[in-house]
Amino acid sequence: MATSTRRSARRTEALSRERIVDAAVELLDTVGEGGLTFRALTERLATGPGAIYWHVANKEELLAAATEGVLAAALTLASSETAAASSGSRASAESPQDGIRAVGLGLFDAIEKHPWLATQLATQLSRSPWGSVAPRIFESIGRHVRALGVPEERWFTATSVLVHYILGAAGQNAANAESGRALAPGVDRPEFLDSVARAWEELDPEDYPFTRAVAGRLRDHDDHEQFLSGIDLVLAGLTTG
Repeated sequence: MATSTRRSARRTEALSRERIVDAAVELLDTVGEGGLTFRALTERLATGPGAIYWHVANKEELLAAATEGVLAAALTLASSETAAASSGSRASAESPQDGIRAVGLGLFDAIEKHPWLATQLATQLSRSPWGSVAPRIFESIGRHVRALGVPEERWFTATSVLVHYILGAAGQNAANAESGRALAPGVDRPEFLDSVARAWEELDPEDYPFTRAVAGRLRDHDDHEQFLSGIDLVLAGLTTG
């Protein structure tokens, strides 16, 4: 009896909640939300469904845990990279603009790496704003907004604008990347962008004068630079408004 108890304890320790969540993230990355089932998870972990249900009640809880885990890792990495980059300069270390850019880029990269994350973050923000995701994102950006000297009555609005821009732009970038992976064999990103630019350049000049004028910029734009430029535009408005 004692031997059986010890074996059961070892199995429980081996199959931790962390292992389950890590496996769920791997499934989400490879097959998407539709492929994340408890059956697929039991096969990946080589265990039975009962062992998983011991740690996670249902798919909704599993998705929430996966989202929280990836988000926490992204924000921790953004914070550590900011600290490392500014270790030799006290002025840089105290720059709230750099802090916002680091958080934004951390989320951008995480969503690009995990395309399912954009939808899950939006779901958590809209359906469960009292959970851990919404406060964590707002805190990571809002503390820098406060350090910018933005008046307190504008903290919520300013932070909301940045959150919506960052998650929206990052989500669109992830969607673009997914579409890019679905291109016909032999078609790469520059070739695709060139075809779009040419199509824009051929639009009616009377109806689309602006789109024709900027079409050439589409060919060689850098997604990260464009994203950070958007953050800078928002920051310029916050600091001069």
